[in-house]
Amino acid sequence: MIVWTTAFLDGGAAAWPATLDFWTRATATRLSAPRGPDDEFVTLLPDDGVAFLRAQRTTTGAPRVHLDVHVDDVRRAADEAVALGARQVLSARHVLLSSPGGLPFCVVAADGIEGPRPAPRRWTAPDGRSHTSLLDQLAVDVPADRWEPEVRFWQALTGWAARPHDPGASLVPLVRGDGMPLRILLQRLDEPTGAVRAHLDVACDDRPAETARHVGLGAQVERVRERWTVLVDPAGRRYCLTDRDPATGEG
Repeated sequence: MIVWTTAFLDGGAAAWPATLDFWTRATATRLSAPRGPDDEFVTLLPDDGVAFLRAQRTTTGAPRVHLDVHVDDVRRAADEAVALGARQVLSARHVLLSSPGGLPFCVVAADGIEGPRPAPRRWTAPDGRSHTSLLDQLAVDVPADRWEPEVRFWQALTGWAARPHDPGASLVPLVRGDGMPLRILLQRLDEPTGAVRAHLDVACDDRPAETARHVGLGAQVERVRERWTVLVDPAGRRYCLTDRDPATGEG
């Protein structure tokens, strides 16, 4: 059973300073002491609740996002993931796997993680108006030919059912467990084939104001859709601001 979920911001040395600077300011968090053999891991600590955003400095590869699932029995959970169609890549204290469509994720020990997820943050604009936002969702981006196996895999791995949706829907959120910090959203892409990847979503109750705040921190707007805006952070990582309730994640 999944006890907790953590989103990881991965990036090479060149992207590392920009990643940490931008996301600590965007989420109103502070950095933990670095850890790991080469001080390559850091946690972004909120003022309240239990952290669920971390960063990893990598030696290769473009900036990306991956998911950690925290469990009581790492080996058992990893074996169950493989039985569901995942591929094991590396086994150490944690197990690195990839989903059937190729999205990397890790199974790690829960290590006593418990407590509430952080609350939405309130921001005040220069004109005095305020709004709230919370990074609260990992979106799994799935090319069309990998859609059905990937949806089945993530439902079975997490044990979270899909929200009722119309046949052919391109956005399928999973109903997260009580108290879980991150929602998982399956998004079918227009691309006919390719590797599965992921991005982060921020829920906000005033998207124009939140967009202006992120742009002020160094992000760039890539495109504006009816219910979300796609941005690129200073390290080159895409993410979205979405019209959802920051407190519940619904919308």
